[in-house]
Amino acid sequence: MDYLDKFIFGIYPYIVLTIFIVGCLVRFEREQYSWKSDSSQLLYRGQLRVGSILFHLGILGLFFGHLGGLLTPVIVWDTLGVSHSLKQLVAMTAGGIMGSMCFVGLVILIHRRFTVDRLTQNSTWRDKLLLLWLLVTLCLGLSTIFVSAQHLDGHEMVNLMTWAQHVVTVRGDAASYIMNASIIFKIHLFMGMTLFAIFPFTRLVHIFSGFGMVTYITRKWQLVRPRS
Repeated sequence: MDYLDKFIFGIYPYIVLTIFIVGCLVRFEREQYSWKSDSSQLLYRGQLRVGSILFHLGILGLFFGHLGGLLTPVIVWDTLGVSHSLKQLVAMTAGGIMGSMCFVGLVILIHRRFTVDRLTQNSTWRDKLLLLWLLVTLCLGLSTIFVSAQHLDGHEMVNLMTWAQHVVTVRGDAASYIMNASIIFKIHLFMGMTLFAIFPFTRLVHIFSGFGMVTYITRKWQLVRPRS
């Protein structure tokens, strides 16, 4: 188990990052026509709006919440006078709200995908795997709230933050901070990291296109003249 922990939480993150970066670049270079969300709106519009809104609001909240919560140095919170226990309570509350929104939206989308014949027949195995992978990862994340509620001192949270920051700064001792964490946290982290490994091979790549839409704000107007 010690060796497995060192591999999964010390080496595996860099393997995932390599697959993520190289995979996205290769797909954009070789398969640009597949770089899309493959919207199912034309096939069946039922429940799409509410499911999509809840899912996207929840998943964005969780992503940026994890990003800020894990990568903000502990000294910043200490300087601001935010105790570890208070930060943990805030993280549990915000994560519970956003996670619940995402869960409801995801269940609606899964129900559409697996019960509507037109959607099922036009869905690839990667579409179905992605939805189920997200569901399992999300359920594990929500389960960590109950684990965290058993120890509100914030110690395990600080260890998770230290692990993430040591991975980002490429320090060799990163895995040591997570070896004694709850198995629920470990599985959740593994599922979350692996999601980035399968990212380039799924419809998730359309996220980059969504961020790219911001450039349209400063884009010059296109002048279209009729033929004379």
